[in-house]
Amino acid sequence: MIFLLALLLLPIAASAQQGSPPMDRALAREIYAELVETNTTHSVGSTTTAAEKMAARLRAAGFLPEDVLVVEPFPAKGNLVARYRGTGARRPIVLLAHLDVVEARPEDWSLDPFAFTERDGYFYGRGTTDDKAMAAIWVATFIQLRRERFVPDRDLILALTADEEGGDRNGVDWLLQNRRELVDAAYALNEGGGGQLRGGKRILNEVQTTEKVYQTFTVEARNPGGHSSLPRPDNAIYRLAQALTRLAAHDFPVHLNETTRLFFGRMAAIEGGSAAADMRAVTRDPIDPAAAARLSASSAYYRAMLRTTCVATMLAAGHAENALPQSARATVNCRLVPGETPEAVGATLIRVLADTGLTVTPVGVARPSAPSPLTPDVMGPIERITAAMWPGVPVVPTMVSGATDGLYFRNAGIPTYGVSGLFEEIDDVRAHGRDERMGVEAFFEGHEYLYRLVKALSVPTSP
Repeated sequence: MIFLLALLLLPIAASAQQGSPPMDRALAREIYAELVETNTTHSVGSTTTAAEKMAARLRAAGFLPEDVLVVEPFPAKGNLVARYRGTGARRPIVLLAHLDVVEARPEDWSLDPFAFTERDGYFYGRGTTDDKAMAAIWVATFIQLRRERFVPDRDLILALTADEEGGDRNGVDWLLQNRRELVDAAYALNEGGGGQLRGGKRILNEVQTTEKVYQTFTVEARNPGGHSSLPRPDNAIYRLAQALTRLAAHDFPVHLNETTRLFFGRMAAIEGGSAAADMRAVTRDPIDPAAAARLSASSAYYRAMLRTTCVATMLAAGHAENALPQSARATVNCRLVPGETPEAVGATLIRVLADTGLTVTPVGVARPSAPSPLTPDVMGPIERITAAMWPGVPVVPTMVSGATDGLYFRNAGIPTYGVSGLFEEIDDVRAHGRDERMGVEAFFEGHEYLYRLVKALSVPTSP
C-alpha cells in the first residue's frame, strides 16, 4: 500500500520541483491580475497608474524609496525603474517588460478584456501574453529574492516601461536619452523569446537575439470624385483595392541571416520528415525556392522568419455615401529582415502595387538594430535551466518577427536577449488579438524559470 501511494505521488512531486512554492505562486498571480485589470491602452489607460501600483508593492516589500522610482516624463506615460542592490562585482542587468497594451474593444471579445479571468486552464485578458505576464514575474521575483535575503553579485534593474506598442512616448527610448544612469547595464532580458508548443508538446525554447525592422507606409489613391450617380472607372477605392490585391499575392525574396540560418538548422532536427528536408534546403546556398514556398505555406511563423513581410492593416476612404471617393488610403505595415533598407522595400511596394497614380509614403523613421552576441555567460545558464526544467527541449536562437524595446538597448550598446520560459502554442498566438490568453501552468513555469535564471545570472561564476 505504501509503495502504491509513493507511485501515485511521483507525478505530483515531480511537478512540485518544477514550480515555485504556493506562496510565491499566489503572489505572482495576484500581481498578474492587478496589472491586467489596470487599463494601460493608449486611448484611455495609464502606465503611470500601473507603475505606481507595482512601486507600492516593492516599497511594501522593503525596497528603499530611492531605489523605486516612477519616472513620468509625459502624463499617463509613467515608467517604473527599481534597483535591487548587489555587491557590484559585475555590471548590472536589466529585467525589462512593457506596461502598455494594444487596444481591446469589449464587443470584439467573448469576455471582458480588462477583467483577469481564469477559465479552462488559461488566464484571459488583454496583456496576459504581451507583456504583463513578464512584468508580473519580474516584480514577483524581486519581492521573492528580497524575502530570501538573496545577495546578487551585481545590481538587478527592473524596468517596466511605456509605449512599446507603437506610442510616441516610448519609455525605454526616453530613459536611455535622458536618464541612462538608471538603466545602464551589461545586458538586458526582455520579451521576444519564449517556449513553443505544438499540440500541447514542448518543442523548443527560443532566445531572441535580433528582430525585424518596423516600417509603416501609407498608400493613397486620389481623384476629383463626383456624384455617386455617375460612376467613374478610376474610382479611388477600386484602384486601391486592386493594388492591395497585387500586394497580397507578393512574396519578398528569402533573406536569411546568421540567427535565422541557425534557427532553421536546429529546427530541422526537431521537425523531422519533409519539413526538416525543406529547412535544410533553405539554409543552403543557393536557397531552394520550392522548399521556402512550402515552409511559408505551412506556417505564418516560418514565412515571417524567411523574408520581409508587408501587409495592409488599416483602410480609410470616401467622405459621403452619395459621393464618389476623392481619396482612399491604406496603412501597410512592413517588418524588414535586418540588412534590408526601408528605401528598397518602399521601391518594391511601388513596383508591386503597379499603379503610378498611387502615392507610397513612409511613416516615421525605421530603427534597425544589430544582433546581440550569443555569449556563454548568458546562453550557458539559459541552456542549463531549460534542460533541468524541460529535459530534451532545445534552446534555439531566433529573430522575432515583431518589434520590441530591445532595439533601443541594442542601439545604445546594451545587448538584449528575449527569453521568458513562457510556452505558447505555435499556431495559436493571440497577442494583439481576440481573447488573448496564457496557460495557467505555463505562467507559473515561466515564473519559476525566470526566477532561476535571474539567480543564475547574478551569482559568482566558478573559475
